[in-house]
Amino acid sequence: MLGFVALLVREYDEAIAYFTAALGFTLVEDTPRAEGKRWVVVAPPGGGTALLLARAVGPEQEACVGRQAGGRVFLFLYTDDFPRDYHAMQARGVMFEEQPRREEYGRAAFSRALYGTRGALLEGGPAPPPP
Repeated sequence: MLGFVALLVREYDEAIAYFTAALGFTLVEDTPRAEGKRWVVVAPPGGGTALLLARAVGPEQEACVGRQAGGRVFLFLYTDDFPRDYHAMQARGVMFEEQPRREEYGRAAFSRALYGTRGALLEGGPAPPPP
């Protein structure tokens, strides 16, 4: 089981606000650590792999914030009710790059999340493997 995926962020509180308010994630843990660091974990609605929000430290890490996947979709959020979640996310300020579309694996809408990280809202099974 994959427990967490670390996601570099600029600031803990703005990242917590985005993931909880805009995406509806749950704040699982926010524990202070040494040197001003925090152990911050958010989890998507309905469960699944949680995100460890890691504040970038130093120029090298700061340059990677929002670009951890090299411009590709980094976060895939699955839903069992696409219209409900798509419209709720829009109402909470999530900016989608295009109108929802049908793919062979189901409905999809792609967004730019906090710091420009690309995300996808998907209804249906995982995308099929490439040929």
